[in-house]
Amino acid sequence: MSSFHEGERAVQSRAGVMDAAGRVGRGITTAIPDAARPFLESQRLAVLAGIDRSGRVWASMIGGAPGLITVPSWTTLRVAAGLPDADPLSEGVAPGRPLGILVIDPERRRRLRVNGRVARADRDAIEVRTEEVFGNCPKYIQARAHEPGVEQGRVGLARRSDALTEPQRRAIVRADTLFIGSLHADAGADASHRGGQPGFVRVMDERGVLIPDYAGNNMFQTLGNIAADPRVGLLFVDFDTGTTLQLTGRARILWEPEALARLEGAQRALAVEVDAIVEIEGRGPLGWRFVEYSPFNPR
Repeated sequence: MSSFHEGERAVQSRAGVMDAAGRVGRGITTAIPDAARPFLESQRLAVLAGIDRSGRVWASMIGGAPGLITVPSWTTLRVAAGLPDADPLSEGVAPGRPLGILVIDPERRRRLRVNGRVARADRDAIEVRTEEVFGNCPKYIQARAHEPGVEQGRVGLARRSDALTEPQRRAIVRADTLFIGSLHADAGADASHRGGQPGFVRVMDERGVLIPDYAGNNMFQTLGNIAADPRVGLLFVDFDTGTTLQLTGRARILWEPEALARLEGAQRALAVEVDAIVEIEGRGPLGWRFVEYSPFNPR
């Protein structure tokens, strides 16, 4: 039985990597391996992906000290925090709802994805019953070192709109990292990471962004979800100010060489049409000092 749904298989087939994906896909499990527990329980950042009551996909971030993430059982992941009311994903984190969690360590360039459904959620904690657990390679993660005692959080002030302002467009162009949430009717929600040199994400206009897709692990969970369901959520984080920019919209996959001509290193691209934007103001640095860009980033 394949580890992949029809959207993932379709993208793998078009990219010519079905055999390679099948080999890598053997690492997808339904439970959290014992070897992953020390990693998870020492981490400070979790990116969440899910849907709000109107069916829009959003991605968000939760930060804290080690112990933020725990593993109560092989099939349960617990995040000891909730999302602020201003966060557009907060209403979607409810029992029975699909939720993808990406646990990422910028310092060691490690990441693990845990996808499942919410078992319990309140202001203090979120528990997810796992359905898919798998690791990813370190490609395109910019190294950032944790600075103790520096981390701040987001405040409640949120600016909502349906078009990108000029400052927001500049923030996207400066970004070296983004997180993307996607959805499949049966497989559920998934949170993933994208990285590159500043400017790797292009702003086409006030409601459109273009994201290059570089060589990766060949599983294509994100693009496979999009092939089946175009709804996506994008999260841009300003590590210096703590401000987050969340976009929700619909994506399509670009394969044509002419569409990729100006995207150095891109094998495909995502064209995202933005439907809504939420910017939540930060109150200071998130406690992650930039060290260096990933050596895998196309220059």
